Amino acid sequence: MENKKSSFSSKIGFVLAAAGSAVGLGNIWRFPYLAAKYGGGIFLLVYLILAITFGFALMITEIAIGRKTGKSVIGAYGAINKKFAPLGILAAAVPAIIFPYYCVIGGWVMKYITVYLTNSGTEAAVNGGEYFGKFIGQTAEPMIYFIIFIVLTAVIVMLGVEKGIEKVSKIMMPVLVLISLFVAIYSITLPGALDGFIYYIKPNFADFGIETIVAAMGQLFYSMSLSMGIMITYGSYMRKEDNLEGSVRQIEVFDTAIAFLSGMMIVPVVYAFAGGDPTKINAGPGLMFQTLPQVFDIMKGGRYIGLIFFILVFLAALTSSISLMETIVSVIMEKFKLKRIPACIAVIVFALALGTVSVLGFGVWSGVKPFGKDDILTFFDFLSNNIMMPIVALITCILIGYIAKTKYVEDEVQLNSQFKAKKMYRVMIKYIAPVFMVVIFISSVFGFAG
Repeated sequence: MENKKSSFSSKIGFVLAAAGSAVGLGNIWRFPYLAAKYGGGIFLLVYLILAITFGFALMITEIAIGRKTGKSVIGAYGAINKKFAPLGILAAAVPAIIFPYYCVIGGWVMKYITVYLTNSGTEAAVNGGEYFGKFIGQTAEPMIYFIIFIVLTAVIVMLGVEKGIEKVSKIMMPVLVLISLFVAIYSITLPGALDGFIYYIKPNFADFGIETIVAAMGQLFYSMSLSMGIMITYGSYMRKEDNLEGSVRQIEVFDTAIAFLSGMMIVPVVYAFAGGDPTKINAGPGLMFQTLPQVFDIMKGGRYIGLIFFILVFLAALTSSISLMETIVSVIMEKFKLKRIPACIAVIVFALALGTVSVLGFGVWSGVKPFGKDDILTFFDFLSNNIMMPIVALITCILIGYIAKTKYVEDEVQLNSQFKAKKMYRVMIKYIAPVFMVVIFISSVFGFAG
């Protein structure tokens, strides 16, 4: 089978591709909002501690499962224990739900690149969300951008692991880091932004609370592409001679660095724009497509900074959509014995159908509000991120911690190097991570944080 023969040609290729998967819209529009809302510097500190413990344990587990089994996510869990085969189906369903609506949002980002290319930033900034709301309320224009974004993703995935995903990641990830660094440094030089930067990086323990921990846990969980089959898929393409523990640490560094720079890009300038009130920093699309255009509009050189910023967001969205599509494609190739291009075409057809539902959910189907959610896209996001992913992670912890035992992962990590964090890993997987997953699930469903 093609997906068994495929592999990343180098350790750096694997690390950049996996980091590209982890670095996505969650880093750029969710992390800054949460950092601003939950105490700035203290949120950063908590996030960093959780990244090197909780996030590390879950990520190394998934990558080790992928490399050890050599299978897609739908077959990997059954290879560990046949009774857990249904978990593979549930995990495979997560990217299948996320990918279509993620491409819809990717299309929105492309629209805003054209906004700044055509010098329409002022028009986009007026009346808060009116411009954005009018755009997504249409059918034709959002559909066109949505289709273009899917096609761009599919072309890269069709080229395969080494010639497509790895090669593109080696180009896009360094560019993404450089753009992030440039915009972040520029942001803190703007009038009034320095106070926001100090708020962002200086821990204030008076702001610390259980909500800070829950919000940081939730963000880390979503940010690192956990429990959606991606890391298992990419792990199955990882070479046996590469150091697994070292690779995971490098992925964490990339992901955390981009998240930090995203906050540095956004929190100080929006903090200044909001008159020093961090609670006025909107969440999600409101921050990206409504608040930031207003900030760029009053900023010197704002047209060009806006353009550079949305190119950055586009690169982040594209690297993540590639990994989502690759995960689905790998499942189809394995399950139905298809070659890569036919599998990609099948995914495109599926994504177009389900993504169209999300597009129409802001227009002609705007009255449809599944389970009380604001729109269809928000429902898909809630179902995948808040319900399915915590369940997948929790059962994975039970499987590795108590059924297959942590030795299953430890042996894979120790194929060519010591497992330096073995003791910490055992404690996290068996005792702490399962509790965290229950907390994330409860807080997500009942809206305690985020």
